[in-house]
Amino acid sequence: MNPLFPDTGKSLLALGLMRALVRRGMSVQTFECGPDFSDAACHAVATGNASVNLDMWYSSRTRVQYLYNTYGEGADVCVIDGATGLFDGYRKWQGSGAEMVQALSVPIILAVNARTASYSLAPVLYGFRHFRQGLRIAGVLFYQVYSSSQYGFLREICADAGVESLGYLPYSDKLRMPSRYSALTSNIKAELDALADRAAELMEKTVDFGKLLNLTTRIFPCAYSLPYTSETEPRPRVYSKKMSIAVASDPAFHFFYRQNLDYLKELGNVSFFSPVYGNDFPEADLIYFPGGYPELFARQLHRWKRQLQQLREYAEGGGRILAEGGGVILLANSVTVRQGGTAYGMSGILPLDIIVKEARLCAGYRKVELGGRTLKGYECRYFDVSPSGECTALTLAPVQTLKGAVAPTSFFYRYKNVMASTAHFYWADSGLPDW
Repeated sequence: MNPLFPDTGKSLLALGLMRALVRRGMSVQTFECGPDFSDAACHAVATGNASVNLDMWYSSRTRVQYLYNTYGEGADVCVIDGATGLFDGYRKWQGSGAEMVQALSVPIILAVNARTASYSLAPVLYGFRHFRQGLRIAGVLFYQVYSSSQYGFLREICADAGVESLGYLPYSDKLRMPSRYSALTSNIKAELDALADRAAELMEKTVDFGKLLNLTTRIFPCAYSLPYTSETEPRPRVYSKKMSIAVASDPAFHFFYRQNLDYLKELGNVSFFSPVYGNDFPEADLIYFPGGYPELFARQLHRWKRQLQQLREYAEGGGRILAEGGGVILLANSVTVRQGGTAYGMSGILPLDIIVKEARLCAGYRKVELGGRTLKGYECRYFDVSPSGECTALTLAPVQTLKGAVAPTSFFYRYKNVMASTAHFYWADSGLPDW
């Protein structure tokens, strides 16, 4: 399965499962396997709790175990949503859901699309069950199932493959996930909320939740791998005094890792403001513009004229600004949302013009060597960046791909105390860059 064009049926199955557990009166803590923001945001809608990204490239094995144990404590159920196929990682099985569950010693429920399933699915399931030692397949949940008779055939397949069939999500033309290239506006959140309820209602009739919970119950917390290495890893920098930190948070700016936000709260007092809804420019020691899709709100942001001017004056005066992913749009000269369309003026802090290309997604792991540290992150954007003037005043750190090659269309700029990158970095482990 291509991670850039995900199987939305699997997403609906996950949301329905999460919501059904909540409807049973359980506190559910979700985890996203990998760096994706959109699925994690959907999890929060389904459960009411912020999701946590676990990534085996960002963090060490013991660090991932620590995050799972820390954020999962107090929950009745922990659900880890795999990003792609079970064994699909950034390098063969490295970074895959299979490596994750092996590190955490948790059981696996396979999500299988039944739309074109035939008896050849039996050896496939058998192969998943036996491919790698140390993994426990607790059972299978199907989706895109058209009838109870089809599910009867699927149960026979599971029996021959030696795996438990736990139920299914019936096909319904009323179950449609919204586009991933969209901001989580209140309308879309309401739509996702209704979808989660609808999927849960269907699954409550077709999934054996008693058996599912029984087969997946395990001892918590998970055991740490030995030797335990987290104590020897670089610790995030703690500044000498508590900072006031203002974070942009609204439908345009909502892609941030929960661990990053918790790390910022350790550094100081965190408050939130909304450029889309025209909040006043905040007074703070650090202003953080996380990623998102602000290009979808270009007109509203363009009307934030007085605050955009204040933002530029703040930057020119040496104020600290951190912008990632779509957050860099607010720092550019302009953003053009369609070919031949209007160029909406932004703050003009960076001599860049942003041109949206909806049909071309730029995505992948990224890393930057900065001040003797390796910053790791992930890039996911639908826009191109065009320099609109001299960039000699900018300090440029080359952005690399996971394999170490230079990513030619990505950047990490520093101008005075402004740091901006097209990638979203995982500051929770590396710490913020030095200003």
